[in-house]
Amino acid sequence: METLIKIVLNALAVMAAAYLLPGIAVENFLFAALAAVVLVLVNATLKPLLVILTLPVTIITLGIFYFVINALMVMLAGWIVPGFSVSGFFSALLFSLIFTVIKFLLDRIFGSEEGKKF
Repeated sequence: METLIKIVLNALAVMAAAYLLPGIAVENFLFAALAAVVLVLVNATLKPLLVILTLPVTIITLGIFYFVINALMVMLAGWIVPGFSVSGFFSALLFSLIFTVIKFLLDRIFGSEEGKKF
């Protein structure tokens, strides 16, 4: 049940971020949920590998390159999910920032007790 709640919260964050950004489009809630699941899977599998491979660049840029990796993950999700489109790199970058803030707020409001430790 908790997994379903997390998917719904992530889908709401995807829809809210897409609503705020003109370069991101989501057809409906189903595609937002699918995009949320793809983002979670891509971030759990591919992102750690990219972080390790680009660690020297990330250190040199004092962590700013990590935002580039996030944007690339969003662009990959936009390429995989048919009803979720990303118009460009800067739209993906802004989406990742806004999505993270909205997801944090939704997790704090509606999330489980495990997320409210702070």
